[in-house]
Amino acid sequence: MGNSIYQINKGINQSIEFKGLKAQYIWYLGAGVVGLLIVFAVMYLIGLPPILCVAIITVSGTFLVIKIYGLSNKYGEHGLMKVLAQRALPSAIKVYSRKVFMKNKTQC
Repeated sequence: MGNSIYQINKGINQSIEFKGLKAQYIWYLGAGVVGLLIVFAVMYLIGLPPILCVAIITVSGTFLVIKIYGLSNKYGEHGLMKVLAQRALPSAIKVYSRKVFMKNKTQC
């Protein structure tokens, strides 16, 4: 009686994960791979030897994957966005006039 013909999707509201990469890091890796393909095409078209093109892209791709996995492991799903948002906040707000704190009777 406990067997149901319907499967329950238990991954609802979970962030996507692919081979250890979480959330936006999958997109970062995809954009990096597309960028490397473009760089490879440009290098090949300007006449560099194909073996040199492959070597440069292999080294760059390895560095890209290591960096992206490192960011994913260090910051987690939302940590990188929080760090970038924290950097955008000013450390202090400087006001050189008291007018901001004075109550203006005409605006009340």
